[in-house]
Amino acid sequence: MLNRITLPVTPFMQNCSLVWCSATNRAALIDPGGETERLLAALAERNLTLERIILTHGHLDHVGATGELQARTGVPVEGPGEADAYWIDGLPQQVQMFGFDPVPGFTPDRWLGAGDTVTVGEETLEVYHCPGHTPGHMVLVHKGQRLAFVGDVLFQGSIGRTDFPGGNHQQLLDSIRETLLPLGDDITFVPGHGPESTFGHERQHNPFLR
Repeated sequence: MLNRITLPVTPFMQNCSLVWCSATNRAALIDPGGETERLLAALAERNLTLERIILTHGHLDHVGATGELQARTGVPVEGPGEADAYWIDGLPQQVQMFGFDPVPGFTPDRWLGAGDTVTVGEETLEVYHCPGHTPGHMVLVHKGQRLAFVGDVLFQGSIGRTDFPGGNHQQLLDSIRETLLPLGDDITFVPGHGPESTFGHERQHNPFLR
């Protein structure tokens, strides 16, 4: 089974997900946006072994702690899609833009693409390419548990911003309608910010999807 907790980090209250395999106690951090010490403490508290870092996209509030975590743990970084390389290469500029303290840079060990899988212990997450918020945005789905980690594609009652460089409003709507919603109304999703919801609830009630 894939266990999980949500750890909102930084003033942006970005939902970093700590996920782990109950059979092996091997773990991954999805979108560690900041607060490295708190994330490492959450692992230690549960006696978990960090196996990898997984990124949905390259925005600072989702990747800010990645370089430091990788330097301290040596684990590989997987994701996002290579089309987001310009965001990761531009971390110093992002830091200035958002008023963050400087963060160490990093290069993903593996760029992700549609149809890839990422393992956490004995559990498997399927990878879906959902551009629009950023060109290389990836969504992670645990089919067995009907669970998705959608980054900044979809929120409860809203959708991702498309006014950053590389954003595309129509592409974002197409990603939601053609890639995510067909996966099933019963899928619970963890968004990049704010409360969880289900694809079914958003299909019916999200004003952007009507």
